Amino acid sequence: MPNGERSFKSIARRWSMNESVNSKPAVNRRRIWRLMLCALVTAGIVLAGGYHCFLRLPVGRGPSGPSVPGEPFSKPWRHSKALLLGIGDSMTAGFGARRGYSYFDRLVQNPPEEAADMKGKALSAVFPNLTARNMAESGTTSLHHVGKQIPRLETQPSDVFGIVVMSSGGNDIIHDYGRCPPVEGAMYGATMAQAAPWIANHEKRLDAMLLMLKARFPGGCHVFLANIYDPTDGTGNPGFTGLPAWPDGLSVLKAYNEAIARCAAKHDFVHLVNVHDLFLGHGLHCCKFWLKRYCASDPHYWYSIVEDPNERGYDALRRLFLIEMARVLAPATAVTP
Repeated sequence: MPNGERSFKSIARRWSMNESVNSKPAVNRRRIWRLMLCALVTAGIVLAGGYHCFLRLPVGRGPSGPSVPGEPFSKPWRHSKALLLGIGDSMTAGFGARRGYSYFDRLVQNPPEEAADMKGKALSAVFPNLTARNMAESGTTSLHHVGKQIPRLETQPSDVFGIVVMSSGGNDIIHDYGRCPPVEGAMYGATMAQAAPWIANHEKRLDAMLLMLKARFPGGCHVFLANIYDPTDGTGNPGFTGLPAWPDGLSVLKAYNEAIARCAAKHDFVHLVNVHDLFLGHGLHCCKFWLKRYCASDPHYWYSIVEDPNERGYDALRRLFLIEMARVLAPATAVTP
């Protein structure tokens, strides 16, 4: 082989070896960039998922809550005078809702922006002589309801039939948001031992309120009594709300709702409206698909703040009340004169 050719091949081999050696840092750099990109994408997915599940609480759009049968609303329930009366706290007062969009207002008549499946399903459609009065007040407790709110209600004429919707006791539990030591009427943070006598007192107050309402309607009445919902979706975890942990919170809530159920069961004119179960899966943990109470068909937040519904929550409440009212009040055949 000529010397020139050998020299050329030797140079070519050295160049090839140098290229191979020099290419290794470039390969390593590419691998590092790929790993960094994968890490960034993974972190983005984790952050987005965390934001969706823990911080962002989507409220959703459109109708919410159970379907209300249409047949009971096809004919009047009573032609006599009827008064729809609201008693209690902010849930019945409609805190946070536009005028006409609280559950009380929607019970009276359909709002302008009504879901197609609810048109014509309101008490004004089945009580031609219906009037409405909402005495509920935001921020009030059962002590206020028994001591001041119901006593302001005048005894009604004997030809007036009463339809009462009532929510009482929720503020007894959540006030004063852990900012002060727990007391009766503001028991947030109480142990079960502390809360037990207050719960017993609430049951006595509630029973007294129901009898007071009955006495105000000599022409007869029915009371539709809501129990208390759980914004923690059965977890007892107040999440990012800033509320302090409350180890006995779920036990206190359960005992309060049991007291409400006992009061309702004692009187044939009182009917329990199970708001608690309806709202599970629509609270602070509504996006957490791994939880028992996750609602796959509507994984959305039904509250505006921790203790009051938003308008979709009020829609669901209105539906639940109407279903129970139709069960109790709608005539099977003849219309009550």
